[in-house]
Amino acid sequence: MLLLKNCYYVATFDENDRELRNVDIYIENNRIKRIGRDFRVETDLTVQVYDCSNLVIIPGLVNTHHHFFQVLTRNYPPVQNAKLFDWLVNLYRVWKHIDEEAIYYSSLIVMAELLKTGCTLTSDHHYLYPEGVKEIFDIQIDAAKKMGIRTALTRGSMTMGESNGGLPPDSICQDTDTVIKDSQRVIEKFHDPSPFSMTRVILAPCSPFNVEEKTMVESEKLARTYGVKLHTHLAETLDEEKYCLEKYGVRPFRYMEKLNWVGEDVFFAHGIWFNDDEMKLLAETKTGVAHCPTSNMRLGSGIARVKEMYNMGIPVSLAVDGSSSNDSSDMLGEVRNCMLLQRVRYGNDALTARDALKIATKGGAKMLGFDSLGAIKEGYAADLIGINVRDFQFAGSLSDPLAAIVFTGFNHSVELNIVNGRVVVSKGKVVGLDEGELTEKVNRISSSLINRVDA
Repeated sequence: MLLLKNCYYVATFDENDRELRNVDIYIENNRIKRIGRDFRVETDLTVQVYDCSNLVIIPGLVNTHHHFFQVLTRNYPPVQNAKLFDWLVNLYRVWKHIDEEAIYYSSLIVMAELLKTGCTLTSDHHYLYPEGVKEIFDIQIDAAKKMGIRTALTRGSMTMGESNGGLPPDSICQDTDTVIKDSQRVIEKFHDPSPFSMTRVILAPCSPFNVEEKTMVESEKLARTYGVKLHTHLAETLDEEKYCLEKYGVRPFRYMEKLNWVGEDVFFAHGIWFNDDEMKLLAETKTGVAHCPTSNMRLGSGIARVKEMYNMGIPVSLAVDGSSSNDSSDMLGEVRNCMLLQRVRYGNDALTARDALKIATKGGAKMLGFDSLGAIKEGYAADLIGINVRDFQFAGSLSDPLAAIVFTGFNHSVELNIVNGRVVVSKGKVVGLDEGELTEKVNRISSSLINRVDA
């Protein structure tokens, strides 16, 4: 049990968008039991009390699209200024050497960075499967359990390598039968649809330009048989649009529509280049978009029409994307970039700080299918974060404490992160983690991979 005592400011994001001052939050097991002032709690040695008098408390942030393994090639010189297709081709030369150790430790460090910057629930889109590397999904699950983060991981795939017109080397692709067989295995082994689940499974063929149509079709059938969600990259660049028009005779979203990849159980990463008719179809079908502002800026891909999506009722969530196209996993920083990038396109009041935070909390929880997350509400899951706004970096901003965490600050580490009722970040440090040791391990693995390029 946890008692968050005298919380300086609480943004509930409940149905009434209540914002409260100087309240207590009592957490029992993995749920928010009570919110209020001066209530009595049966105190004994099992209750941990946290002084939150300097903290803004909000629901945990939700990251709906990532590629954990890419942390090993952050800031890689050959792709610092490349557009997407060139970026991919160059990085595949490194990524094809990834092994079990690389997957495990890259997952650990990314999850730690996400936790430190306010994320409590994350997805990951691992789509490359090098020959001889087995049970990749299982490795990521082990890492998530160690870190204590809630996950909705995807079983990604690529089935169209260089030999049949795709971008990736054949050695990191699989055939459709192998993909579907392992997808069924991980669903049956790991998917937990319960409201407070720590582990869910999503099926996620990578994209229209490296996945065969058969893979898309069979993945859709399997996902809907088991009631799991579907995810892929879509409408990220104009090169992708050109590719789909030449290969399939239709734009990317129309290709997805043809394959029955629309609906509330489907969400796409990026969605920059949807036209007006496609936007209407997204709204009608409640098909979602995981917005990746920093990555879209980093690769020069464009600006997604998030303000319009938000106003049209299209489900929108927030994501950091891969650590080689961001090049970080700074979740609170992503909220700021989401707000600012929309203002570049639509003007000074395009998105408010509160809009961006709602997209990153309620929007993400709903997109990943967690109906009892994304708000601070009695009976909801105890996924909360606390930011110390009495810190130097927030000086002068407390006329609006909630907006302060988006508009101001240069260090996006949270002081407190609670996932499923368990403290996983305390005083800015990941509980039980030797950050220095993990950093050195990841640097060693990264150097070894890069040194093998063309060796």
